[in-house]
Parts: sequence; C-alpha cells; structure tokens
Amino acid sequence: MMNCHVTRGLAAGVVLLISAAGVAQEYEKIDEIVAIVDEGVVLRSELEQAMNAIQAQFQARGERLPPRSVLEEQVLERLITQQVQLQRAEATGIRVSDQQVDRSLEDVARQNNLSLGQLRQALEREGGDFDEFREDMRHQLIISMLQQRIVESMEEPTETEIDLLLESDDFGGDEYNLSQIVFRLPQNATPAQMREIEQRIEQAQKALAEGMDFATAAVNFSESADALEGGQVGWRTLNAMPREVADTIRGLEPGQIAPPVLVGSGVLLVRVNERRPRGEIIVGELRARHILIQPSELISPERARQQIENLHARLEAGEEFEALAREYSDDPRSANLGGLLDWFPEGSYGEVVQQVCDSLEPGQTSQPFQTSQGWHILRLEGQRKADRTTEALRAEARNLLMEQRADREIEDTLRRFRDESYIEKLL
Repeated sequence: MMNCHVTRGLAAGVVLLISAAGVAQEYEKIDEIVAIVDEGVVLRSELEQAMNAIQAQFQARGERLPPRSVLEEQVLERLITQQVQLQRAEATGIRVSDQQVDRSLEDVARQNNLSLGQLRQALEREGGDFDEFREDMRHQLIISMLQQRIVESMEEPTETEIDLLLESDDFGGDEYNLSQIVFRLPQNATPAQMREIEQRIEQAQKALAEGMDFATAAVNFSESADALEGGQVGWRTLNAMPREVADTIRGLEPGQIAPPVLVGSGVLLVRVNERRPRGEIIVGELRARHILIQPSELISPERARQQIENLHARLEAGEEFEALAREYSDDPRSANLGGLLDWFPEGSYGEVVQQVCDSLEPGQTSQPFQTSQGWHILRLEGQRKADRTTEALRAEARNLLMEQRADREIEDTLRRFRDESYIEKLL
C-alpha cells in the first residue's frame, strides 16, 4: 500500500544482508533449483539462507514464527521478485561500479560504528562470506537504481495539486503508525477467486480475534512486500494514504483494526499501532561566513592547507574576513558576498561544518578544518530559531504527492514485469 520507495527499500535490504551473512555457510550441500525466472533460477541455498535471516529477525523482535510452509512461500516470492528486477535492470543497461559498492559497504560499516575491515572481520567471525555479502549489496543497489529510474519517469506535482492538498481537511492532522495485511486481487477475478479471497480475509480476521498478533498474521496471510516485516508501514498522515484507507481509519485509536477496504488491486486490513498530533516545525538556523581553498591540478592538498593556515594568521592579525573571502575563497556561490552563508538550517552543509558551528559562539572564528571539498575557515555570525511550518508543509505536500505516485508506479511496474516473465516454482 504505502511503502516508501527506493531509499527505504535499500535500508531494509541492508538489514537483511547483515542477518543473512552469518548463516550463509550453513548450506554447503549440493543446490537444487526451487524456482525458474526467465533465464535465471532461485537455488535452495539462497532460499534457506534468506529464511534463516528472516527467522533471526523474528526472534530478535520476540515474535512468533509462522509455519515453515508459509514462511518458505513468502521468502520465495521475495526472491523471485528480486530476480525479476535484477534481470530487468540488466536488460535496460543498469550497472553498479565497484566504487559504488565500496561506498555502500563503508556506509554500512559506519552505521555499525566499524571500519570496513572490522565489518569484514565481524562477518567472518559469524561464519559469513564477505564476497557474498558484497554481491548481495550490489544486487540491492541495482534494484534501488531500477526503482529510482521508474520514479524519475513520473511527472512532478503541479503547484495547483500542492495547493489543493494543503487545503484539504486531512493535511496537517494527526499522524498514524500503521501495519497492513494485503490480499491481492487477480485481474478480472472470477467469482471463485473472489470467494477464495473472502475466505482468506475471514481466516485472518478469525486468527486476529483469537489472539494472533498482527505482525504474525501479516506473515501468515499478507501478499505485500512488507509481509516479512510484520506488515509494518510506519508513520503516515491521512493525506499520505489512499483515500479509501484514510476514510476507514479516521478516528481509530491505537490497537484498533479497520474493516477490510478495497484499494486498487487489493483488499487491506489496516491496524493503527500509534497515533500522535503534529506540531509546529521549529528549526535552528545559522548565519556564517567561510573561506574555502580547494586542491586542484595547480594546488596540491598540502599547498591548500598551507594557504588556509596563512589566511587564518592574517585574520588573527586583524584583516577583514569579508575582504579575504572575496579575494581568495574558491566557493563561487559565496566569495563575491564576502563568504556569506546566509541563514541556513542546521546540518545543511554536512556533519563536519555543523560540528564546527556547534563549537563556536557568534562572532568567533574557527581554526582551519577540512571537508571533502577542501580546507575551510568559518566565522559564526548568528543563531536563531525559525518557524518553518509553512515551508516544511509545502515541501511535505510535494514529497507526499511524489511518494504516492511512486508507490503506485513501482507496484504497477513490478507487477507488469512479473506478468511478462516466465516463472515456475519447483517446491
């Protein structure tokens, strides 16, 4: 229904990769093919490896595992969908370089407070194969790029559409943390198929009424990509949901489950996990000036460092910051303004610059420091809190419209890719 696309999917994939790496070596037996996907296959070892990763996630969350047959079917569906996307990406010329994979691995290591070497050692201590982990990361990046290409083909929301959304009753209301169970409707479903879906919905409702927790029910019954995460959707405002869902859950309290609702090509059971009001958006803003010296073919990194230190000494001796910035700074956007970085939200220029700003009082000048752009000197000129509710809501409206379109477009495109593929399950 409402999965965030691309970046969130990649983050979920990384979690799966880390979990899977530790069990990869348990399956050294001769592989068998469990599914054929066009020119590719899904192997038994891949299925077992992915199942073990999912089981580890369930145990970590303290949730009850579904029957093995149900889990096996859900995981196989995910692997088939992955294979369909990888083949389509290759056919359309999407490639991921070794450098891109390296950067993503470094990001994973940093998120776990490790160096890349330490990440490799940790994986190997758990019996994982770093080369397999690396290849899985490549696959996740390729799928992310494919989905991004799908999103980029869409038209941007118009200013009129944004205005209409901002004026709607639902915009700016409470936020809801949701989970979902999705029952897919075949195209041109026959009466027999509709009766089968109705029976599955009744079975799910009966299991929930008898005490099965929603996350377990999602794994057992849901046909959505988020089923193995317990159907977790996350926080949404009413305007970020399909109208049918918003009308169904409006007014529900945490713990309540809405009646089944037809949305597009599926029927949804939606649970409200939490609910919270939205407040004003107050952000910290900073005003500063800086001088940037960038290394180049003519200026070595060492020479750039020496130059910034010389400029810092001249500032210490009393020369004007603005004059030195106009003459020496390599930042084309601010040099002519005397190095001025006018009021900007905290964090706008990256973690290093923000840390320097945090260490200064207004009027103070930093020591020379280095970022990926080069060497800097920064003078903090002011701090303030600003109400950015209007601007933030407008940006949110634009993003929500894009996200809604992206969710539908990705889902419809992946369904079409699958329909166009030859798929045979051999379990």
